[in-house]
Amino acid sequence: MNVVILAAGMGKRMQSALPKVLHPLAGKPLLSHVLDTARSLSASQLCVIYGHGGAAVLEMLAAQPEKVATALQEPQLGTGHAVMQALPELDDSAATLILYGDVPLTTSASLQALVDVAGNDKLGILTVVQDDPTGLGRIVRENGEIVRIVEQKDANEAERAIKEINSGILVVPTARLKQWLGALNNNNAQGEYYLTDIVAMAVADGVPVVSAQPSAQWEVAGVNSKVQLAELERIHQGNIALKLLEQGVTLMDPARIDVRGELICGRDVTIDVGCVFEGKVELADGVRVGPHSVIINSRILAGAHIKPFCHIEQAVVGEVSVIGPYARLRPGTVLAEDVHVGNFVEIKNGQVAAHSKANHLAYIGDATIGSRVNIGAGTITCNYDGVNKFRTVIEDDAFIGSDSQLVAPVTVGKGATLGAGTTLTKDAPAGKLTISRARQITLDGWSRPVKKPK
Repeated sequence: MNVVILAAGMGKRMQSALPKVLHPLAGKPLLSHVLDTARSLSASQLCVIYGHGGAAVLEMLAAQPEKVATALQEPQLGTGHAVMQALPELDDSAATLILYGDVPLTTSASLQALVDVAGNDKLGILTVVQDDPTGLGRIVRENGEIVRIVEQKDANEAERAIKEINSGILVVPTARLKQWLGALNNNNAQGEYYLTDIVAMAVADGVPVVSAQPSAQWEVAGVNSKVQLAELERIHQGNIALKLLEQGVTLMDPARIDVRGELICGRDVTIDVGCVFEGKVELADGVRVGPHSVIINSRILAGAHIKPFCHIEQAVVGEVSVIGPYARLRPGTVLAEDVHVGNFVEIKNGQVAAHSKANHLAYIGDATIGSRVNIGAGTITCNYDGVNKFRTVIEDDAFIGSDSQLVAPVTVGKGATLGAGTTLTKDAPAGKLTISRARQITLDGWSRPVKKPK
């Protein structure tokens, strides 16, 4: 099967320099959603018609995992003219499915139903009955059979009363498509070549015109403005939330979750309000995620508890660990089981072994930390000299006193203790107390200054 995706429109109502089809829905461009759906149908040939913002669209397509054929539509003279640009890419022996880069939520099941009903010798149309069809092309039937599609601007009063509309999504025998596109004209109110005019041509040529319907109206909803984009975002997030609930995930409020990628959940997972998940996130059995946390491309292992307002990116949180509130785990962070990372603690490219804890106000960067280590409040690893990064190693059972600075590269030996306020510039030997601080003195006879009278 050939798939042609029309993505050349400017999108004036978006009020943006970004091409319409590149605006994000659930964290990825509208066009990416359509491409993913097309690939799920095992398309043998895939062609995207681009126009406005062409360089940005081509850049996005170049980053796709599989090569996508493209064709430029310049100028933009309507949907029929757009499909004409793809004709050299199409295989005549297969049917052609026509999709739209700004209609992101059509399911593969609905498209497969359309493909099945059309076969290789019929023209298939995905149609929807809408309470308010204003502005949309109407499906005109005679004796129950589709005979043509009429656009709003060209419709008479009786035709405007029709509520069955054309989604624009078609399946067409490719050889016939090429024949009919060659016969199109632009004698209409818009002066454009309407793809929908091929329906009347099919009827005239005795080609059966059939239809299929999606499971919901939102499947064929397009995006022409930020308002419509926001509406589809909430519909899509609602669909994701429903699937999570059906899988057994507890959502404290299904209307307040955003998944911008793939969220994989085990059993008895609980997600509180306002959480955002980006990229691929895995929450294992029994994980609890507190309110307003952001988790990006990370794995949270069984029984871990993410307290409110945490930011976790490209990290692994070990089993039954406790994170937050207000903790930040940056890329490269790997925590073993039962690690505690408390409020206002930041870890970057740090590996922390089991049962260690940094409960408050610490920065751990480029560090390897052993088991049962205590990181006191105010501790930082000084890993950067302005040019290069260096690593800190803290071995098992070490105790790092509050307000310590560990100037990397440096190693704290097994069971060592750093006194509070230590600035460590040399290795601390195992099992010993290391202190680096000014000697405390008391000055007799000193008095606090007082203001002189004016």
